[in-house]
Amino acid sequence: MNSTASVHPTAQMLYAGTDFSKLTWLELQWTSWYLWIGNPIIATGLASFLLHEIVYFGRCIPWIIIDALPYFRKWKLQPNKVPTAQEQWECTKQVLFSHFMVELPVIWLFHPLAEACGMFTWQVPFPRWQQQAVQVALFFVFEDMFHFFAHQALHWGPLYKHIHKIHHKYSAPFGLAAEYAHPAEVMILGTGTVAGPLLYCWFRQDLHIFTVYVWITLRLFQAVDAHSGYDFPWSLQHILPFWSGAEHHDFHHMAFVNNFSTSFRWCDRLFGTDTKYQVYRQRLDKMKKLNLSKDEFEKMERKMIAEAEQEGLRAEAEVESYTFTGKKKSE
Repeated sequence: MNSTASVHPTAQMLYAGTDFSKLTWLELQWTSWYLWIGNPIIATGLASFLLHEIVYFGRCIPWIIIDALPYFRKWKLQPNKVPTAQEQWECTKQVLFSHFMVELPVIWLFHPLAEACGMFTWQVPFPRWQQQAVQVALFFVFEDMFHFFAHQALHWGPLYKHIHKIHHKYSAPFGLAAEYAHPAEVMILGTGTVAGPLLYCWFRQDLHIFTVYVWITLRLFQAVDAHSGYDFPWSLQHILPFWSGAEHHDFHHMAFVNNFSTSFRWCDRLFGTDTKYQVYRQRLDKMKKLNLSKDEFEKMERKMIAEAEQEGLRAEAEVESYTFTGKKKSE
């Protein structure tokens, strides 16, 4: 990696000693971006924010289309709850507010802080793909564990009532709702996404922001897909049993309890926060083995969903009854 140059005022000077003939096509596009913008700080900040917006909304578009097509209802986890255009627009407005008012400053400040910890940004060539794969895997594990504990904390009375409750507005989530949350929650849970790379930089100092972009892209795909509300036969959790996926996270929104992790099922299984989910899945699997007609199965499934939702409402009310000083006395 060409990191011999120190800080320079222009991108042209950054690449003064670079042999462009040895770069890959992608690396050439990378240098072209920095040369075109001219200022490496602006180039990195702008690329980081554009990547987030393009990937997030780009990944949401297929799910918006799927929600509009009745053909896909057979794979909808809560088939009687399809988001309306109005709901999706209201959700989009809140998401855009969070993106520009909360995430934009954080994204813009991330790379100077990470560079101070030893991260590469404008430098080429990129690290070997094997090195990037290990780093991204570590970020996934770190974020999943961080999210598990932080998410549980957000289900504590006052934090839930004043912060996390917004995200639980939709008991049947959809793609756009992945980042529909209170600004404080965006900051809290977003810490798990950026803290992994920052800590890695601090200890190893061999991380390139291109790897971080790969990580962010995959993390956004995971978040949007987990909120999609669909479980297809080809969904990743059917290939990797330890992957959470929509089927796992949808239950959390529907029943309010259990399944606090993001990418993996390990923490929920280890700490016993998936017991009600397991019971629900067992009941559903038994139903599928009964020789029921389509109408009979759908009727029983709707009943199960309604029961889970009612139990979730009771659990939510119980959580909201707690204050900073203790539980409210029943009136």
